[in-house]
Amino acid sequence: MTPPHRLPSVVVTAAVTVLLALHWWLAVSATFGKSVTADETVHLTSGYSYWRFNDYRLQPENGNLPQRWGALPLLLERPRLEPAAAPAWWSLSHVWLISQQFFFASGNDTDFMLATARATMALWSMATGLLVFGWSRRLWGNAGGLFSLTLYTFSATTLAHGPLVTSDMTVTFFLLAATGAFWRHLQRLDACSLALSLAATALTCVAKFSFLLLLPVYALLVIWRLTESAPLVAIWRGKERQLAGGWAKFTAMASSAAFHGVTAWAVIWAFFGFRYSAFAPGLPPGWKFYMPWQDILPAPGLWLSLITQARRWQVLPEAFLQGLAYVRYAASQRGAFLNGDYSTTGWVTFFPYAFMVKTFLAELGAITLAFGVVMIRWWRVGGERIVKDLRRVAPLVVLFVIYWAFSLVSHLNIGHRHILPVYPILYILAGVIIRPAASRWLYGAAVALAGLAAVESMAIRPHYLAYFNVFAGGPTNGWRHLVDSSLDWGQDLAGLAQWLRSHRQSGEPVYVGSVGMSDFRYEGIPGEPLAPYYYHYRTRRWQELKPGLYCVSATLLQDVYSSVRGPWTPAKEFAYRYLLRKMRAEIAEGKRDTQIAEFGNGPSKPLWDLDRLRFARLAQYLRLRRPDAMIGYSILIYRLSDEEVHAAVNGTAAELADAMARALQAR
Repeated sequence: MTPPHRLPSVVVTAAVTVLLALHWWLAVSATFGKSVTADETVHLTSGYSYWRFNDYRLQPENGNLPQRWGALPLLLERPRLEPAAAPAWWSLSHVWLISQQFFFASGNDTDFMLATARATMALWSMATGLLVFGWSRRLWGNAGGLFSLTLYTFSATTLAHGPLVTSDMTVTFFLLAATGAFWRHLQRLDACSLALSLAATALTCVAKFSFLLLLPVYALLVIWRLTESAPLVAIWRGKERQLAGGWAKFTAMASSAAFHGVTAWAVIWAFFGFRYSAFAPGLPPGWKFYMPWQDILPAPGLWLSLITQARRWQVLPEAFLQGLAYVRYAASQRGAFLNGDYSTTGWVTFFPYAFMVKTFLAELGAITLAFGVVMIRWWRVGGERIVKDLRRVAPLVVLFVIYWAFSLVSHLNIGHRHILPVYPILYILAGVIIRPAASRWLYGAAVALAGLAAVESMAIRPHYLAYFNVFAGGPTNGWRHLVDSSLDWGQDLAGLAQWLRSHRQSGEPVYVGSVGMSDFRYEGIPGEPLAPYYYHYRTRRWQELKPGLYCVSATLLQDVYSSVRGPWTPAKEFAYRYLLRKMRAEIAEGKRDTQIAEFGNGPSKPLWDLDRLRFARLAQYLRLRRPDAMIGYSILIYRLSDEEVHAAVNGTAAELADAMARALQAR
C-alpha cells in the first residue's frame, strides 16, 4: 500500500478537489431551508448599494470587501433598491429599515437573492480550505495536508459560517493569508513575496476591522526574524544580497512597513470610491450615519485624537473612519449570556468555553493528540530542535496567540463565530499527527478521527450553527449555555412555518417570539408577535395571552437584551402587578391606546414595560418546562394550557412558584 505522503500528485489533487467541492455543497445546501440570519439583510443591502450607487452610508462597520463580494450576483439580478422611494430613510442612513424594505417589501425574489449571495460567499470558505491544505502540506506532507483539509471540510463551525453573508469567513481567510504572506516576505525580500504580502495585507484591511490585529502579529514576527542569527536575503534587480547587520535589517524592515502602509491606504480609498464623503451625489442628502458621530466617538484619549485628526485632514474615507469608531463603540458593552449568567462586558471564560462545547469531539481529539505528539517529540530531541520546530510554525503560533489574547479580553461576547479564525490554524497544526515520520498507529488514529468528524457533521446537518457536543449535553441543551450567533440567529423561522403546517390544531392561537431580521409573516406563519426586541419599526397591539402554541427562539427565551433579564425577583413581581392592574384598568376605561410603538417610544412606554415584564415572567416558567418540540434546536415550542397561561401570566407569585416546581419535576 502506498503511504499517503507518497501518493501521486494527480491523486492528491483529485482528493483536494473533491473535499473542497463537498465542503462548498454541504455548506450551501444546508442553508436552503434556513431563513435570513440577523445581519445578512444589512450586509447584502449595503454591498449592493456600494456597487450601484458608489454610496457608503449603510453599515460601514462590517467590511466593505465581503459586503461587495456577497452582492456580486445582485449586479446580474438587478433587484429593486430605490433611494428616491424612501428619501428620509436614506438621509438618516437607516440601514435596518432600508434593508427590510429591500428584502421583504420591494417585490424582489428574496430567496433567490439570498441563495446566490450565500453560494458566492461560500467561495471564501473553499479558499480558506485550500489555504489550510497548502500550508499543512508544506509542513507535514500530503497526508498531513489531507487530514487538515478533512477536518476543515466537515467542521460544523466552518460549514455554519462559510456561506453566510457576513464578514467572518472572509476575514478568517485574509488574516491567515496575510500572516503567511508576510512571514514568507520576511524570509526572502523580493518583489514577488512583497507583492503577495502587500495584496493580502491591504485586502484584510477592507475585510473587517479586526485587521488591526495584524499590527501586533507583524510586530512580533519582525522581532522574531530580527533576533534570528540567519541573515535576511534581499533580491533587487536580480541580484541577491544578504543583510546581516542590524542597521541593514532595520532599514529593510522599515521600508517594507512603509510599502505595506501606503498600499493598504490606497486600497482602502479604492474600495470607498476615492471619495472622502460617504454620501454619493444624486442620492438623498446624508444628514447623519445610522449612529451619529457624537454617540460613537471614544472617550478622550489616543483613539479619539487619531479619529478626530483623521477626519479633520481627511486621511481616510469618512465611512471607513465611521466604521472604525462604531466598532470600538459597539465592542465596549453588549448584552451577553453564558450558562445562565448575564453581562454587558463579557467573561474571560466565554470563548474558551464556547470552543470546548461547540467543537467536534473529533477535532478536540485531533488537537489533543497533536499536542501530545509534539510534547513527546520535544522531550526526546531537546532545546535546539524545539527552536527549529517553532520557527517552522512561527506565523501560525503568533497569529493564534495574538487572536486568543484579544478574544479573552474582548467585551463583545455575543458569538462563537468571533473565534472562527483560530480554527484553520488548529487544523493546520493538527496535520503533525501524520507527518512522514509518523507511526502506523498515528495514521490509524488520524483515519479514525477523520471518520468521526464526518459522522458528527452528518449527524448535525443541516443545523450546523446549533452544534453543541456532549460537554454541553448536545444540541438539545445548547440554549441553556450559549445563544445569539452561537445558536440562534433567526435562521429557523422557515422550519417553524413547516412545523406549524403539520402540527397546529385548527384555530389554535400561535405566538412567535424570534430574533433577527426575518419577518415571521413573510415565512407564512399565522401568529402574533410575542414581546419582540425589534419589530421592524412597526407598532403592535397589546393583547391578552391565551392557551396555544408559544414559539420562542433561544435568544429571546433567555431574554438577553431585555432591560429586565435574569431571574424573576420580588421587585419585578411588584412592578409587574402594579402595571398590570393599572394598564388593564386604563384600557377597560378607554383611557389607554393599545398600540405599542417600537422600543416603547412615546405614550406607549408603560405598555412596553408591562410587555417586557410579562414576557420575563413567562420565560421564567418556560425555561423550566420541557418544550413540546424544537425547530433546528434554536426555536422552542410550548403548547400551553389555560392553567399554565394563568399561572405564568395572571397567577399569584405562589401559583407561579407551584407551576415552576411542577415543570421542573416533570422535566
